[in-house]
Amino acid sequence: MRAARIWDYFGERMGELAVSGGVLALMIRTPDEPGVLHALTRVFVEHRANITYVDIAERREDGSTVYFELENVTDPGGLLGDLEGLSLVQAVERAPSFQKVYGKRIIVVGGGAQVGQVVVGAVAEADRHNIRGEKISVDTIPLIGEEDLAAATRAVARLPRAVALVLAGALMGGDVAKAVYEIRAKGIIVLSLNMPGSVPDAADLVVSDPVQCGVMAVMAVSDSALFDIARQRGRRY
Repeated sequence: MRAARIWDYFGERMGELAVSGGVLALMIRTPDEPGVLHALTRVFVEHRANITYVDIAERREDGSTVYFELENVTDPGGLLGDLEGLSLVQAVERAPSFQKVYGKRIIVVGGGAQVGQVVVGAVAEADRHNIRGEKISVDTIPLIGEEDLAAATRAVARLPRAVALVLAGALMGGDVAKAVYEIRAKGIIVLSLNMPGSVPDAADLVVSDPVQCGVMAVMAVSDSALFDIARQRGRRY
């Protein structure tokens, strides 16, 4: 007996659906075994759907759940029906995409006290934009040490939806500055507190007050703010 069923995010049976925002996000429950991803992606290829994000969201002894975000899905109902037809698929659940739920991500890295103050400004400013329909989220990790800070900086370029990094500390330089140049080349906006070390020289923008730095980080990535980071690069406030 087939166990697969397709549900939408509210637990109702799915029929034909329109993909809002051009992205179809799916949670697919399968056995945890070799060949599963190959079988799933073959269906996507047949429907010429482009995978924009994939993650193993859950892994247990009785199976795993793989999360996909797909674009260019012209026949969502047909794609879901073909997934349901696979013997290895136990269930498919449609979910809102991470972009829809969390939107753009700003990452704040550095000393705990400085990180906390940057977040105060960033969250307050993000709230102002989000209540008007934008989605901007703020993530943090307090860290010390050049090696850990450099690794965290480089990792921002690999984080889904990350668009900006704030380096909030008392002293940063060396390999951290090299990492800043690397992620800027990949399109990540970098703001820095005014501090000793070479990181401020490597950043797009330097702001002395941590609360204001958080505010300006959100303004730099917002679609509605009248703030052009290209006109601010190299400045210190």
